[in-house]
Amino acid sequence: MNIRYVIHWLGKILLLEALFFLLPLTVSFLYKEDLLGSWFLCVLIVLVVGTLLTRVKPLSEAMYAREGLSLTALSWIFLSIFGALPFLLTGTIPSFTDAFFETVSGFTTTGASILQEVESLPHSILFWRSFTHFIGGMGVLVFALAIMPRVNRRSIHVLRAESPGPEVGKLVNRLGNTARILYKMYMALTVVQIVLLLAGGMPFFDSVLIAFGSAGTGGFGIKNTSMAYYNSPYLDMVVGTFIILFGVNFNMYYFLLMRETKLVYKNDELRVYLGIIVVATIAIALSIAPMYAQDWKAWLDSYFQVASIITTTGYTTADFNTWPAFARAMLLLLMFIGASAGSTGGGFKVSRVVILWKGGVEALRRSIQPNRVKPPLIGSKPIPDSLMKSVGLYLFVYLLIFVVAVLLLSLDDLDLITSFSAVAATFNNIGPGLGAVGPMENFGRLSPWAKHLLSLCMLLGRLEIFPILVLFVPQNWRRN
Repeated sequence: MNIRYVIHWLGKILLLEALFFLLPLTVSFLYKEDLLGSWFLCVLIVLVVGTLLTRVKPLSEAMYAREGLSLTALSWIFLSIFGALPFLLTGTIPSFTDAFFETVSGFTTTGASILQEVESLPHSILFWRSFTHFIGGMGVLVFALAIMPRVNRRSIHVLRAESPGPEVGKLVNRLGNTARILYKMYMALTVVQIVLLLAGGMPFFDSVLIAFGSAGTGGFGIKNTSMAYYNSPYLDMVVGTFIILFGVNFNMYYFLLMRETKLVYKNDELRVYLGIIVVATIAIALSIAPMYAQDWKAWLDSYFQVASIITTTGYTTADFNTWPAFARAMLLLLMFIGASAGSTGGGFKVSRVVILWKGGVEALRRSIQPNRVKPPLIGSKPIPDSLMKSVGLYLFVYLLIFVVAVLLLSLDDLDLITSFSAVAATFNNIGPGLGAVGPMENFGRLSPWAKHLLSLCMLLGRLEIFPILVLFVPQNWRRN
C-alpha cells in the first residue's frame, strides 16, 4: 500500500477538520461563551497534527482500491478522535470514551447519545454535535473531493468507500464535479428546510441545527424530548417529509434537474422505498390508534416515526417504546431495511433488499423451470451476476457481524431486547433503540467496553463494513 500517500491525505483531512472548528468557535463568540480558549486550543492541536502529517510527502500519487478503503476508514477514525477534543477541553464530556462515542455517533449520523440532558449545553457544543451530522451525512471525503484540487479519476475509490449502497458511479465525467453537484443539492435542500422551519415559528438557531440533523439523517436532539418539545404538527410534517427526501438517492434529484423524469419514475428502489413508508405508516397508525384520544395525532406520530426510523434519523415525537408489540416490531424491521443507496441514510439499504428479492424470486422460478435463462431486472436492466454475488456476500458479513456484536454486548449483562436493539440502532446508524436504550433513554449507562463496541458498530455501519475490515488485513499494509 502507498502508506505515505495515505498519511499525507490524513493530514489534509485533519486540516479540514480544523477549518470546521472555526464555525462553532464563531458561535461561541456570538453567544459570548467562556469557551473561546478551549475552541482555539482545539483548532491549534488539529492544525499542528494535520500540518505534520501533510509534510510526509508521497513518493507516488498512485491510489488504488486498498488506498481508497484504508484512507476512508482511517479518516473517519481520526476525525472522530480529534473531533472529541471540544467535548473534552470544554469539560462538557470529561470522559474520552464518552466523548469519542458522541463524536462517532455524530459523524456517522447515528444520533445515539450518552448525554441525559442536552438543553443546558453551550450553544457552540450543540452546534458542533449537529454539524458533525451535516458533514458526515454526505461524507467528509466527498466534501474534500468537492473543494480540493488535483482530484483524479482514481479518487473514485474514495467515493465508493464512503458512499452508501451496492453501486456508486459518477454523475458527470469529472469526479470533482460530481462531488460538487452532490453537495450543492445537499445544501440546497438544507436551506429550503431551514426556511420552512423558520416559517413555522422555530427559532433560527434551532432551525439550523434541526436541519443539519435532518440532512445528515442523524437526529441529535437539541431538546431533551427531541421534536416533541415543539408540539407543532406543522414542524413535525416538515421534518418528517425532509428526512424522507434526504433518504432518497441523490441521483434522482440530479435526473430531475436534467429533466430525466422517466429515469426517476422507473426507479425500482424509489418506488419500493416510498411504498414501504406508506404501508408501514398505515399499519403502525392502525396499531397505535387506540392509545390516542385524537386519530390524527396517531397518524402523524406514525408517519414521523416511520420516516425517522427507515431513514435512520432518530428524531422522535413519541415514546415508541410504549407502543404495542406489533408497532415496535415494525419499527425494528425498518431499522434493518434503511434508506436508499446514494442517500444520507443508513441501514442495509432498500436497493439491496430489492436485488435480493428479485434474485430470490428468479431462483424460485428457475427451480420450477430449470431451463429458464431470463435474468432478474432492475428497471429495464438485468442485474449482473457480480452485483448479485456482492450483495449476497455483504448480507452474509452483515449478519455475521451483527450476531457477534449482539453476543459480545450481552456480556455487559443487558437484557436481550436492549442488546439486540442497541446493536441494530448503532450498526444501522439509527440512534434510539428499545428497552434501556429507548427513545427516552440514552447510552450513558453502558460500560466503557460496550460503548467502544457500539462505536465500532457505528463506523462499520456508516462505511458499510469493508473499509474498516480492510484495516485488519495484514496484506493491506504491505508496501507497493
